[in-house]
Amino acid sequence: MISSPSNEKVKRIVAYNAKNRLRKEDKVFIVEGIRMQVEIPAELILETYVSESFLDKASGSDKEYLMSLPNGYEVVTDQVFKKMSDTKAPQGILSLVKQLEYEDKDLFVSAKNRDGSSTGQAPMILILEGIQDPGNLGTIFRSAEGAGVTGIYMSSDCADVYNSKVVRSTMGAIFRQPFRYTDDLLGTINMLKDKGIVSYAAHLKGTKNYDELDFTKGTAFLIGNEGNGLSKEIADAADEYLLIPMLGQVESMNAATSAALLGFEAARQRRIG
Repeated sequence: MISSPSNEKVKRIVAYNAKNRLRKEDKVFIVEGIRMQVEIPAELILETYVSESFLDKASGSDKEYLMSLPNGYEVVTDQVFKKMSDTKAPQGILSLVKQLEYEDKDLFVSAKNRDGSSTGQAPMILILEGIQDPGNLGTIFRSAEGAGVTGIYMSSDCADVYNSKVVRSTMGAIFRQPFRYTDDLLGTINMLKDKGIVSYAAHLKGTKNYDELDFTKGTAFLIGNEGNGLSKEIADAADEYLLIPMLGQVESMNAATSAALLGFEAARQRRIG
């Protein structure tokens, strides 16, 4: 049992939680909580730690899961686990996990139904520019999987997808939703055009409402920063502006809400169409 906060493994987990640069260098991230834990593909798990109290209270299925881990697990005192944890109320289990790596081609594979079969539908891509809020980014991943988004491209100034708050907000979608960061968002949009994918920018200058357009073919939605929206260069690179009509005095829509609205409208069209 690990009982010292000065233990090298403990210090390493704390450092990974705190430093994006270190996670990126070692290509790892931290996943915490039993609900997220069971979502992790076994081959990605490097190390698992549980607190004394978690092990004492673990259900039969929890213990069975722990016994199934290919690399086993280590027990730490509750006090040490609190130091390792990035949450205010730790559940008592966390893992060090390999980061996921995708190529462009992985972002164009048809989405899967709940039974794992392919939908056979055209690509549906999200292009995110400057999304900063971890909760927003995680929510976008979660709704994207539900809507059948095949891939997400993010500008390099988006929040770190391996930030613990983002990971928790995805509710497991991070392990199933292909994504890539790009230093050249404009080049990415042009690459999509070369593949016959039509790109739409959610914009107040749009002349057509989002539910008046055809999203049954290859489609990309451009979603901008929470405060500033899309930059002019990126918005103008889209094939068409679209409008999300709103009543009252509201001038803009939350980025995660916009992504969900557009994704599920495309899903609706594809379902009936």
